[in-house]
Amino acid sequence: MEDGKPLEKHTVKELKEMALALGSIQGVSAMKKQELIDAIKVAKGIPLRKERDASVVTIIDVKKRIKSLKEELAVMRETRDRNASNRIRRKLSKLKKKTRRIARQIS
Repeated sequence: MEDGKPLEKHTVKELKEMALALGSIQGVSAMKKQELIDAIKVAKGIPLRKERDASVVTIIDVKKRIKSLKEELAVMRETRDRNASNRIRRKLSKLKKKTRRIARQIS
């Protein structure tokens, strides 16, 4: 966290230099950016991630929304409203990506 920048804003090259300067981190050259950030935070005693509160959306909520949008999409296709159906398809795509992201965070 030199020069007031958070670790996430540093380049990989800068992070590798920081990690090497700390000296206690092994395998710096093979690490990816997030691995470097985590290793530097552990070495400096900075907590890794803050836990989110209970208001976080669950996969079940997102899947319920996906199901309702699919039904809405079927109606829009029957009425041949292409603009509305394209909007719904984009929303569905974003929600599906969100479920994958949530699943990755859980595991």
